[in-house]
Amino acid sequence: MQVEQFLCSELSVTPDALNRFLSAAPNKYKIYAIPKRTSGKRIIAQPSNQLKIYQRSAIKHLELFFDIHPCAYAYRKGVGISDNAQYHQNSRYLLKMDFQNFFHSITDTFFFVMSEKLQVDISEDERLLLTRLLFWRPSKRSGGKLVLSIGAPSSPFVSNCMLYLFDEALNAECKKQGVKYTRYADDLTFSTNVKGALFETPALVKRLLLSELEGYISVNEAKTVFASKAHNRHVTGVTLTNDDKLSLGRQRKRYISSLIYKYSIGQLHEEDFAHLQGLLAFAFDIEPDFIGRMRSKYTESVVNELFKGAV
Repeated sequence: MQVEQFLCSELSVTPDALNRFLSAAPNKYKIYAIPKRTSGKRIIAQPSNQLKIYQRSAIKHLELFFDIHPCAYAYRKGVGISDNAQYHQNSRYLLKMDFQNFFHSITDTFFFVMSEKLQVDISEDERLLLTRLLFWRPSKRSGGKLVLSIGAPSSPFVSNCMLYLFDEALNAECKKQGVKYTRYADDLTFSTNVKGALFETPALVKRLLLSELEGYISVNEAKTVFASKAHNRHVTGVTLTNDDKLSLGRQRKRYISSLIYKYSIGQLHEEDFAHLQGLLAFAFDIEPDFIGRMRSKYTESVVNELFKGAV
């Protein structure tokens, strides 16, 4: 793979300097927690700025050796949440599944097991370099478990390419059964117009996790949900309406509208400004007509200011 040579050339460092820096890289992370959407907190491990540069450079090289399956919609240029939802919008029946502790299930050992299965040749020296470069040690003690961190720029790519064989096998089986399959990070979505076709899918997923991924990743049973047009259908936060359109959902639209109102009267906290901008970008992607209604309700100038970033 010649990873060391690539990094030294890309970053203009010597091999000695590269290896000195990487010797302590698994501990060069800032740790903090953010609330989850439902309950509890998510641990974020943010690499140092210099380590981020090294990780981004490494991914440029690894992209030459690893593929990402077309069924994976997260962390890929040109596709995103709306594309993932659109793929399922004309299906009557829906199944959603979720992985347990996705990033933290991908260890350095798992990475090299899958690399061998994918026939990517990595030398012993390169294994040591990639281990230090791509993986975080949650425990401060020497020799502690190494995992992908939520916060490293390299983790999304690594997680996607590690699931290539799983995505390939699962997609092939789903096609045989008239089922559509996509994966958005750790969210798996299945849809069909064939009644009863999804009932065996959870067992299929578990079987393939063992055969293709050696059991390193498991399903979060509490998040397995069946839905149909008789009930609300949601795909990665996007509502599928009964007339087969994408929607933000009533609750989210009310929330966005309330934030715009606060901004229009000068009462939106500065720390909420970026949050509202993100919501508006998401809304424009999913339901652009809603943005038009907000322009009519709060004036063109207010909504344009938000899109342009004027505080």
